Amino acid sequence: MAITAAQVKKLREMSGAGMMECKKALAETNGDLDAAINFLRESGAIKAAKKADRIAAEGLAAGAVSEDAKTAAVVEVNSETDFAAQTDKFKSYVAQVAQQALQTEAADLDSFMAEKWIFDESKTVSEALTDEVAVISENLKIRRFKKLTEENGFITSYTHAGGKIVVLVDVVTDVVNDAIREMAHNVALQAAALNPKYCSRSEVDQAYLDSEKEILLTTARNEKPDANEKILNGMVQGRLNKELSEICLLDQVYVKAEDGKQKVQKYVDQVAKENGAKIQIKGFVRFETGEGLEKKQENFAEEVAKQVKG
Repeated sequence: MAITAAQVKKLREMSGAGMMECKKALAETNGDLDAAINFLRESGAIKAAKKADRIAAEGLAAGAVSEDAKTAAVVEVNSETDFAAQTDKFKSYVAQVAQQALQTEAADLDSFMAEKWIFDESKTVSEALTDEVAVISENLKIRRFKKLTEENGFITSYTHAGGKIVVLVDVVTDVVNDAIREMAHNVALQAAALNPKYCSRSEVDQAYLDSEKEILLTTARNEKPDANEKILNGMVQGRLNKELSEICLLDQVYVKAEDGKQKVQKYVDQVAKENGAKIQIKGFVRFETGEGLEKKQENFAEEVAKQVKG
């Protein structure tokens, strides 16, 4: 029988389970709500749903790159505790999610979660996640993913601190060799370490620039009320350039610069010249686990005791 949206909604409200789990349960039980509840209990979906209100702010990020380095993906999967995140089971699962993202055609997280799980196509990504929740016994969330493709060069991936930070760097180049791959790795390391917001100044929103100029101009006037507009505008531009050199990857001082002054763009240009190549850092993606999420405050002893009790 056809399952209606109203039936799915009602079962979700009754069970707290996810939409895909409810739809499957109703399909398996011919729309019988009581039987569907039992199905969800037996599958572990309700147990998983009860964990869904717990804060999942720990976890790991992971990257995956195709053999030809033309496609790459990065994902973030959250857990409640770092204790769980460091288990081999969780790490293996996150690596699988990254492989799923590498092959996905989904444009958003909802579509991604509804896809067939490539490691068991009898399940969706959402259903596979529910299974992991039951096994690991913590609330888990696939928080985000990003996929990049580059036909005119390659994409490199850098993982820091075992998955606390993962960076993808998109490189457009007409030459690919070890020296240029090393350059891309170093740029990825730069992005991981200094957390730029943009790749280049061209990406910075004009509304943001206008707002910053207004703030800086007001500050400058307060500091030098007798200064003329030329001096004030010079102060504003100098301070804006300094800010942009901190938030734009290619404007940052290269962390490995021997003179402590060379900018990342100059480093890229130097490598390009040395290898007779035309190179452009087209963009980057940086995922840091848990950024922007509220975290629970627990001590380690309590965390271990909780795991032992199950």
